[in-house]
Amino acid sequence: MSLPAHVLRHAAERPDAVALRDKHLGRWRETTWKGYAERIARAAGGLRALGVAPGDRVAIHAENRVEWVIADLAIQALGAITVGVYPTSPEAEVAYLLAHAGVKVHVVEDEEQLDKALAVRGQVPDLEQLVVMDPRGVREEGLVLWADLEAAEPIDLEAACAELQPEATAILVYTSGTTGPPKGAMISHANLDYAGGASGRAFGTGPSDSALSYLPLCHVAERLLSVVDAVHAGYVVHFGEGPETFPQDLREVQPTVFLGVPRVWEKMLAGVQTRMGDATWLKRTVYARALEHGQKQAAGRMAGRTPGPVDRFWSAVLYRPLREKLGLLRVRAAISGAAPIAPQVLEWFWALGVPIREAYGMTENTAQCTFTTDDVRIGWVGTALEGVELRIAEDGEILTRSAGVFQGYWKNPEATAETVDPDGWLHTGDVGVLSDDGFLKITDRKKDIMITAGGKNIAPSEIENRLKVSPYVREAIVLGDGRKHLAALIGIEGDTVGDWAGRRGLAFTTYADLAGKPEVRALVQEHVDAVNAELAQVEQIKKFTLLAKELDHEDGELTATQKVKRSAIAKQFSDEVEALYA
Repeated sequence: MSLPAHVLRHAAERPDAVALRDKHLGRWRETTWKGYAERIARAAGGLRALGVAPGDRVAIHAENRVEWVIADLAIQALGAITVGVYPTSPEAEVAYLLAHAGVKVHVVEDEEQLDKALAVRGQVPDLEQLVVMDPRGVREEGLVLWADLEAAEPIDLEAACAELQPEATAILVYTSGTTGPPKGAMISHANLDYAGGASGRAFGTGPSDSALSYLPLCHVAERLLSVVDAVHAGYVVHFGEGPETFPQDLREVQPTVFLGVPRVWEKMLAGVQTRMGDATWLKRTVYARALEHGQKQAAGRMAGRTPGPVDRFWSAVLYRPLREKLGLLRVRAAISGAAPIAPQVLEWFWALGVPIREAYGMTENTAQCTFTTDDVRIGWVGTALEGVELRIAEDGEILTRSAGVFQGYWKNPEATAETVDPDGWLHTGDVGVLSDDGFLKITDRKKDIMITAGGKNIAPSEIENRLKVSPYVREAIVLGDGRKHLAALIGIEGDTVGDWAGRRGLAFTTYADLAGKPEVRALVQEHVDAVNAELAQVEQIKKFTLLAKELDHEDGELTATQKVKRSAIAKQFSDEVEALYA
């Protein structure tokens, strides 16, 4: 079944049940499954009136909102292909994606995204029409309003779904582009259907569950949770009012299913640590005692043991109120994916009773590879999902094969041939270890493994993750390929370091001024020393530099998913790097 067909199934079986909630002017609005299907049918009718036909590419450039998923499923229902564009993408990236995909219709959220589209329109020869969701402030003539699309004559959604071919491409998901221009991964209706079934069974999701959509929907992980698994399992997806209201939205929704990339979990931990630094002596003491007890019990929780009386006491005193404050009181499927999470972060949440389980997947296998179920092992990302085959190549690369493996890269047969071999094995580009009982551990990205001048192989990501555990460290880029020792470029977390400085009466003006303070360097040095104490001699950071600016997507230093572009960093901060090895 296609994803629109799953919406139709729920609309027929329970038409009045809530499918979507979105927050508008502080109040939550509801869309039923029947309403969901009707809105998809009308939007598809509007797109068809614009000339969208099977195989055409239609782009969506917006923050997470109900209209995003309706547009996505309407495009798929027509047999066309959805192309997601990250809200933070600068003009140059927007131009590349639209032109490379050959986009025919471009749906933008508001004036900000429209300005980018208009600026690059001349570079996109296939682009015929622009559609605007929120027209406030828009003065441009000749645009189509999203409201008019949804007011169009609806298509026969059931008939349209019956015509869709499982092997047809449903969506193009562009990769991060850490080593070059982003590549468009072609994912079919069959890929999506398999992913929804496999992940839903792994997560144990059903109609009684709820989720908050907040990570970019063009990323395969959020697409899996907010669209693919949601329409398979039939649970409610919430859309807040934007990134700035995320903490409040999370507290209000209290989802049962929550996906967080490591950065999200790290920020939650950092926020608690910062508030504890400002708390009274009594609160700090209670927190320390409760956390100490929770950390002792974490291993038992990971193994599924029932909490005892003392544990229930500390739960009432701290764990439960803190989970409620974080918005994680009801969560039963807490998932961390997209990058490795530091063991210390994982242990802290398990100490509070938040059952984070790591998942491993990538765009090219529709996020289907491994998931941690009942047996939680720190440092391992679980066992193969249903229908997934796993093996380790001779050079240590992780290979996977399943019905989730993508169709290939759009307009790039050479890269496709390098990624998927003739036997259907996907070469992930990650290096790892597979235990005798099927547990997978990821060492690093194959291309990121460094060899020092002394011939030692170093996996930088584990060291970087340890450094980023500190609430005062936002970014850490370990250097050392071909060098005698390791060094690091470190970016401070402006908010928490600023709070730390304020409590000590340390005045500063800008981010660069704060990062340049000797006291701040000493603060970070203390953390680097603590990390070094846990590492082998060859893995220790001998020198580091604090970056004078925050890394930014628009400056080409980060991908849209906030992954560091190592080559761009090495070039942009070449003077700082050379100074570390002078």
